[in-house]
Amino acid sequence: MEIAIYTFCVMYSPGPVNLLAFNTALHRPPATLAGYCVGVGVAMLSVFLVLGYTGAALVRDALLPWLAGAGSAYILYLAYHLFTADTNAAKAAEPATELRFRQGYCLQLLNPKGWVLVLPVTTLMFPAAGLSGLGILACALLISLGAVGAPACYALLGRLAGARIHHRRTLVIANKVMALCLVAVAASIAYDFFIATGNGIA
Repeated sequence: MEIAIYTFCVMYSPGPVNLLAFNTALHRPPATLAGYCVGVGVAMLSVFLVLGYTGAALVRDALLPWLAGAGSAYILYLAYHLFTADTNAAKAAEPATELRFRQGYCLQLLNPKGWVLVLPVTTLMFPAAGLSGLGILACALLISLGAVGAPACYALLGRLAGARIHHRRTLVIANKVMALCLVAVAASIAYDFFIATGNGIA
């Protein structure tokens, strides 16, 4: 039960994956984000399998700094495309960056905070629950399904909000605000992994 509560609270909290789904659904039907949501879930499953069956300590020490660098760069890339989307209010319903399976998979896989989410589950909670072998796979599959639902829920919220917005200029402003939020997220990741902890990529 504690595994479910912990992963639910973290996965469904606002973050770059969920906020991008929300922002895109302001402009497009949530159904167009199906591939993106599946990509997020598959990436989460990949992380669980890597950490569940390999040395978590090795990943923590050797891989996280690289993920932090790549993840920050990718989030900044998405932020750039959002911020420079067509500022013509009449075209604001068509953001430049489409969210597909690849974007969902890469964003979730390169987000080091996603790996940090999984680390205590695989190193502490799984052993405490007596999970090993196929038990790890079964639990990882269930949690990954929950990861699919997180951006999907935010997309539905975005659709509800978008249906109440009647001025395209408001959608343009939403793109700019979202881009700035993503820049803040990228800066937070870089700070957490390179400044606050004194890590670096050797």
